[in-house]
Amino acid sequence: QVQLVESGGGLVQAGGSLRLSCAASESIFSINIMGWYRQAPGNQRELVATITRGGNTNYADSVKGRFTISRDNAKNTVYLQMNSLKPEDTAVYSCNAIAVIGTYWGQGTQVTVSS
Repeated sequence: QVQLVESGGGLVQAGGSLRLSCAASESIFSINIMGWYRQAPGNQRELVATITRGGNTNYADSVKGRFTISRDNAKNTVYLQMNSLKPEDTAVYSCNAIAVIGTYWGQGTQVTVSS
């Protein structure tokens, strides 16, 4: 079973930046897709960005050009660099891993963007 631990959330002013990290308990080299999702109060969880084992990325339209997902297989870690943050980016951000043996989620980290 893969355990995922997110970090890097916090409070930031609009226009600021944060970098989220998702550390996996084992090698992510064999994990097909890793991604970040977010859920704001009263809203459904939505996809933010994904990255495949080969490095192909996909982003929600709302974050294109502002967020960048990356992975460091040597450190078993996936990152989400968030720039030009907006109040509407406020949510709990969760890391996701889709492996051959199953799908896993982290506990989430709160991101709050003040106006």
